[in-house]
Amino acid sequence: MESWLQQFIELLPDGTTYLMALFLVAIAESIPMLGLLIPGSTAVVFAGFLVLHGKCSLTLLIIAASSGALIGDLFSFWLGYYYGSKVIRLRSFQKHHHLVKRAESFFVDHGGKSIFFARFIGPIRGITPFIAGLSAMAWRPFSSYALVSSVLWGICYSGLGYLGGSSWQNVQGLSAKFGLVITILLLATIIHYWIRKNFKKN
Repeated sequence: MESWLQQFIELLPDGTTYLMALFLVAIAESIPMLGLLIPGSTAVVFAGFLVLHGKCSLTLLIIAASSGALIGDLFSFWLGYYYGSKVIRLRSFQKHHHLVKRAESFFVDHGGKSIFFARFIGPIRGITPFIAGLSAMAWRPFSSYALVSSVLWGICYSGLGYLGGSSWQNVQGLSAKFGLVITILLLATIIHYWIRKNFKKN
């Protein structure tokens, strides 16, 4: 193990405190605007990388990351549903108006599927559940999409770090490839939606 990595691991908390920190980071990344400042996905990938170096277990990491992501999405939805009209007028939202409009457009175009895909798209990850709440999306379908996407996010990002555990460079390479796969799936969904919409018109 490289000396810098050993020193870094020694600085990290142990046990429940370590898992709680990752849990809170996953929650924070799902909250509107705050998520833009929190590198939650990178932290979870790196935590997966550290599993092979004796830091925590992969199962506990996945549970902490997935549950944090889910609670963050649910909180973001609740915030939008009950306080959306007030929150959206805050200065922090006004500063990132283009991201709010982007998330809003993404949600309008793709409905429930946007909740799933937004989980893997950094800039709108925390805003899309908020927009869903603001738009009064039904609770049951939202929670279903949020649950599936949060669990897959926890598994995939923790797994990326774990599978590339021989070196941090390998982890970065796998992350880039995973991002490409998500982008391709998203484009396929958009194209399918466009074809179906235009076919109905004809």
